Amino acid sequence: MQITTDRKPERSVGKNIALAESPTVVVRKRNGIEALVALSTVGLFVIACSAAVYSMEAILMPITLAIIVGIVLGRAADELERFGLPPIFGGLLLALVFVLGLSSLVNALLGPITDIAREAPRLAEGVVDRILPFIERFTWLRMALIRNADPNALADALVKNAGPMLGTVAAGLTPALIQTLIFLAALVLFLLGRLQLRNSIILAFASRDRRLNAIRIMNATEDALAQYFSTASLIYLVLGVMTMVIAFVGGLTMAPLWGLFAFVSSFIPYLGVTFMTLSLLVGGLMTHDALLLGIAPAVAFFVVHLLMENLVVPAVVGHRFAVNPFLIFIAIIFWTWMWGAVGALLALPLSLIAMTVFEQVREPPAERQLPE
Repeated sequence: MQITTDRKPERSVGKNIALAESPTVVVRKRNGIEALVALSTVGLFVIACSAAVYSMEAILMPITLAIIVGIVLGRAADELERFGLPPIFGGLLLALVFVLGLSSLVNALLGPITDIAREAPRLAEGVVDRILPFIERFTWLRMALIRNADPNALADALVKNAGPMLGTVAAGLTPALIQTLIFLAALVLFLLGRLQLRNSIILAFASRDRRLNAIRIMNATEDALAQYFSTASLIYLVLGVMTMVIAFVGGLTMAPLWGLFAFVSSFIPYLGVTFMTLSLLVGGLMTHDALLLGIAPAVAFFVVHLLMENLVVPAVVGHRFAVNPFLIFIAIIFWTWMWGAVGALLALPLSLIAMTVFEQVREPPAERQLPE
C-alpha cells in the first residue's frame, strides 16, 4: 500500500508539469504557423508583383528607364544652376542633348547593321570557310558537317522564311515605337515636375523624422546614380577610344563605330563584353585570312576590358558601388527575362537603387548633437 501511495504523487506531478508546459508548446507552434503564413504571404506578394511587372512591360519599362535617366539628368541640371540656368531649363536642355545623341547613335548603328543583315549569308559562308580547316581536325565535328552539308540549305531557308521574318520584325517595330514615345514623354514630364514630385513625396509623410528619412534616401539614391553613370561614362569612353585604336590597328573597317559600340555595350555587365568580343572575332575572321590576325582584335579587346574592369574600375570607383557579382548576375538574368535587352541595361542601376535604399534603411544616421 505504501508503494502505491508513493507512485500517485509522481503521476500527478508529471501531469502538472505537462499542463504547465502545454501553453509554451502551443505558443511555439502558433509562432511557427504565423511565420510560415508570413513567408507565404511575402512569397505570393513577390510572385504577384513579378507577374504584374512582366505583363506591364510595355508601360513600366519605358517609364522606369525615363525615371532613371531623368534622375541623372536632373542632378546634372542642379549642377548647371550654378551658372544661372534654372533646373527645369537645364534638365530640358540635357534631355534634348540626350535625345539627339541617342538618335545619332541609332542612325550610326542602323546602316552597318542593315548591311550586315543583307550580307549575312555571304559573311557566314566566309567565316565558315576560314574556320573549317581548323574544325576538320576534330573527327566528330567533321562528320557532323559532312552529314548536314548542303550548300543551298541556308539560301532556301532564308527564302522560305523571308515573309515570316519580315512580319516578325514589323510586329516588333510598332511596340518599340510606342515605347520610345512613352519614354520621351515620361522623360520630359519627369524633368518638368521633378521638384514638385519630390516635394509631394516628402510631404506625404506625417512626422518630421519620416520626412527627413525620405529626404536622406532620395538624396542618397540620386547621388549614387549620378556618381555611377558619370564615372562609368568616363571609364567606358576611354575603353571606346582604345577599342577604336584596336580596330584601326587590326585592319577592321569603320573603327570609330567599333569604339562607339564598345562604349554603349559596356553599360550591360557581362553580356556587353561577351557580345562585343564575339563581334570583333567575327569581324576579324571576315577581314583576315590568317587565324591569328583574325582573332587578335577580339583578344586585345577582351584583355583591355578585363584589365579595366579589375584594375581601373575598382581603383576609381572603390567600394562605393561594390555589389556582389553573383547578385548582379542574378539581376541581369531576372531583368533580361522580364524586359529583354533594356532590362539587362537597367539591371545594375536598379540593383544600385535597391542597395542604396537598403543601406539607408538598415543604418540610421547618428543623432545630431549640438556643439558644446
